[in-house]
Amino acid sequence: MVESVVWVKPEGAELVEVEVGGGRLVASGAAVGGGAVPYRLEYELTTGDRFVTARLLVQAHGVDGGTGPWRRWLELVNRPEGEWTVNARSEGHVALPPPGGDAGELGGALDCDLGLSPLTNTMPVLRGGFLDGGGPVEHLMAWVSVPDLAVRPSWQTYEFVRREGKRSVVRYSSPGFTREIVFGADGIVLDYPSIGRRV
Repeated sequence: MVESVVWVKPEGAELVEVEVGGGRLVASGAAVGGGAVPYRLEYELTTGDRFVTARLLVQAHGVDGGTGPWRRWLELVNRPEGEWTVNARSEGHVALPPPGGDAGELGGALDCDLGLSPLTNTMPVLRGGFLDGGGPVEHLMAWVSVPDLAVRPSWQTYEFVRREGKRSVVRYSSPGFTREIVFGADGIVLDYPSIGRRV
C-alpha cells in the first residue's frame, strides 16, 4: 500500500509517497528549503531486497538573485554486487560545491542518505530490526548533501533506545551529531529533532 507522508522542517517541508513491504521500499518525494540558498528538490528512490539502496535520482533547482536560475541532477546506482556509480550534472551558477562525488569511496555502503530527509533513515532501521531492539551498529552511507547534491561516505550508528506504545525511539549518531529519532510501527519517521516532524 502506498502511503503519503508530510514532514515539516525548521526551514521547509517534504512530501513523499512511499511503499514499504516485502523487504523493499519505493518512494517519490519533493521538498522545499529556505536558508542561504532556497531550493526545490524532487527525488525517486528504489531499493532491492533487505531495503538495500538500488537507485536514487535527485533534482534540485532554484534562482540565485545575482546569476539567475540554477539546476542540478544526481543519480546514484548501487549494483547487486555492491558497486556504486555516481552521475551528476549542473546548469547555471550558484555558490555551492559541485554535485556528485567519487563512487570508489562508497564501497561497502548499503544505503543512500539524502540530506535533510527523514525518509532514508527507514532503510537501515528496518533492515537492522531496530524498532524492537539491537545495536549499536555502525553503517557506511552514501550521504547526499542538500541542495548541492555532493556525495560523500558517512559513518552512522543506529541503536534501539526504548518503545513508547507503538512508537520506537532509535538513537542515531554520526561524527559530531546525535539525535533520538521516533519511528512509527511501519518504520517511517514521526519525529527527527532539528530535521523533520511528521504532520
